[in-house]
Amino acid sequence: MISRRRLTQAMTAAAATGAAGLAGAGQASADTGTAAVKASTGPTADGLGPVRTVRTDVLDIAYHAVGPAHGKPVILLHGWPFSPVGSYAEVAPALARRGYRCYIPYLRGHGETRFLHDDTFRSGEQAALGADLVAFMDALRIPRALYAGYDWGGRAADVAAALWPGRCTGLVSVNGYLVQNLAVAEEPLAPSIESGYWYFFYFLTKRGRKGLLRNREDLARVVWHRNSPEWQFTEAEFAQAAELWTNPDYVDVVIHSYRHRLADAPGDPRYAELERRLLDQPKITVPTVTLDGQADGVIPATDGSGYAAHFTGPWTHHVVPGAGHNLPQERPEAFTAAVLEVDAMR
Repeated sequence: MISRRRLTQAMTAAAATGAAGLAGAGQASADTGTAAVKASTGPTADGLGPVRTVRTDVLDIAYHAVGPAHGKPVILLHGWPFSPVGSYAEVAPALARRGYRCYIPYLRGHGETRFLHDDTFRSGEQAALGADLVAFMDALRIPRALYAGYDWGGRAADVAAALWPGRCTGLVSVNGYLVQNLAVAEEPLAPSIESGYWYFFYFLTKRGRKGLLRNREDLARVVWHRNSPEWQFTEAEFAQAAELWTNPDYVDVVIHSYRHRLADAPGDPRYAELERRLLDQPKITVPTVTLDGQADGVIPATDGSGYAAHFTGPWTHHVVPGAGHNLPQERPEAFTAAVLEVDAMR
């Protein structure tokens, strides 16, 4: 395991080599003129249109865009191991009908999103996810947007809102404040909570890596059932999501994400300074709505008081009956309502 002292030292030492590449969290793409957007010739996702791609300094990010071109921008971010198409198949069109321009990107290691270079660290750490979000906005020349997400996507949104508040007009975050506190990564939680995190610990082992490589669909099915025990998903929904897990970087990114959050793997040096800043658990100052699913099988629903201090701007919290961990897919009307609510809080 990596101690807090060693973690901080590694971040400080690496910052010098990594900070230049993140001066604007996507500045390279704008400087080199690589912000051209292209539409895929592949199949479209029902209601979300074709898969498009946009280039940042690190990735070709696949995404969907729905709604009027000049509508208020909303970026909808998916979690693991779920699909942005499934999660936002109802949310995005509902928002588009209300005049919003919705962008639905595929996270690194998922779907058609690809790293530009073979030698790039396949990091899944939280700073990378947040930086990807801002770089995505830079590449599409989106000055500011409302962020809404859950699980990995919610963490990307929280990180970006905390570190670059000027880019975020509002935030919807499922399960509250999701910036990982790596300073206490080695401290145990209550056994009732730790038991829901079984795959975190599984992925720390060589056996877990082999298990994800060989059994990615079976493993995801277990996570879907346990994290959303009341969700009656269809085989078609599961099959659609499974297409994302064939990404060549999927296993590397997922394994690194869980090892890094438990202080068992170093991060990418390019994100060291951002991770150092996240050790301070920065406040989120933008208007925020947090949601908990009452039937979440991995993170029990609360009244939000445990993380309220992290939100220093306008903030409200709701518990959504019948919703599990993949809240926007399970209760799209509640998630849509939260986006509308936070937009009205500005």
